Amino acid sequence: MSRRFGGRAGALGAVLAFASLCPAAVRADDGQQLLTVDHYVRVSSQVPSITGQTTQVYVREKVKAGAALRGPARADRVVLFIHGAGTPAEVSFDIPYQDYSWMGYLADAGFDVFSMDTTGYGRSTRPAQMNDPCNLSEAQQAQFVPQLIPAPCTPAYPHQLTTIASDWHDIDTVVDYIRTLRHVDKINLVAWSLGGPRSGGYTAGHPDKVSKLVLLAPAYNPTSAAQAPATVPGTGVPFNVQSHADFVANWDRQVGCPAQYDQAASDSVWSEMLASDPVGASWGTGVRRAPQTQTWGWNNSVVSRMTAPTLMFAGIHDKQVSPDRVRQLYTDLGSPQKVFVDLGCASHNAMWERVHLQMFKASLEWLTSGTVNGTKSGILKMGY
Repeated sequence: MSRRFGGRAGALGAVLAFASLCPAAVRADDGQQLLTVDHYVRVSSQVPSITGQTTQVYVREKVKAGAALRGPARADRVVLFIHGAGTPAEVSFDIPYQDYSWMGYLADAGFDVFSMDTTGYGRSTRPAQMNDPCNLSEAQQAQFVPQLIPAPCTPAYPHQLTTIASDWHDIDTVVDYIRTLRHVDKINLVAWSLGGPRSGGYTAGHPDKVSKLVLLAPAYNPTSAAQAPATVPGTGVPFNVQSHADFVANWDRQVGCPAQYDQAASDSVWSEMLASDPVGASWGTGVRRAPQTQTWGWNNSVVSRMTAPTLMFAGIHDKQVSPDRVRQLYTDLGSPQKVFVDLGCASHNAMWERVHLQMFKASLEWLTSGTVNGTKSGILKMGY
């Protein structure tokens, strides 16, 4: 059972209010209940089109009522999830289907678990350019929203919308918010896909604030530019959209074994996707919107100097981030404590597939003791 609270006061205030009404219940059975708490963190934006404006980053927290009542958290028990290029964090890591919530799994194990949506995703501030379908590519204008655009139109803002630097700024603001809220110096980061450069690049710049990393299909490019390009923001379309049909097709092209995923899990993900984007849900039969992000900085030179203990997963059937790229990250990473897990019967969407509990269990062991199956460094196979 989950109880939902909103506001920026955090889980502790919510739980204390609940406890004042029925303290005996909280001390007993209710102490094991998972609370879901909404936070909206104020950010002085570094997104190019809205630089300096005050925006909000949506942060979701899941925590046991009893854990929240204990007072200041242990540093090794605080986790922040960071999403990839298309799907907001609360959909990526907290779908309400059976035992598929990665956030819920760690919270049930006693962690204080947070996730965040960078600017342009989910319930965070979306720059106005994302409300104008003319800012889509011409192909996406014709494919997804013809009823909104009677004829192709020229983008009013012909630039990528966000940058890796604006993402790092969002992350840093949220990390500091959590560190203050929970009275800890460091937290753990768990990330997926483009969340790799987001969390990894952030960790490289702020090693004093991050304890351990867990990366699923991190989008590592060893030869990417070390510094921001001369032109920021880059030329291009500001955002993209994805339909349900394309979501399913993209997943199905990565199926390589029987019963790799449960159709009901897929349906739950898409339902949550539309719920996180009411505007996109109203376009045609419903789409999810995501900003185009200009990236740089998380390359061989950077990762070779990183020392944070890092666990990384790659699905053998992933056709979005090649497992070879993740294996290259394992080779290049400077940390002496690193484990690469080769996931069989898994795609880019491993946390929504039948292999999910094996991955969740491995992440729990890593965050708790810095090992997977007792191994501190090496390459392992799971799910075969």
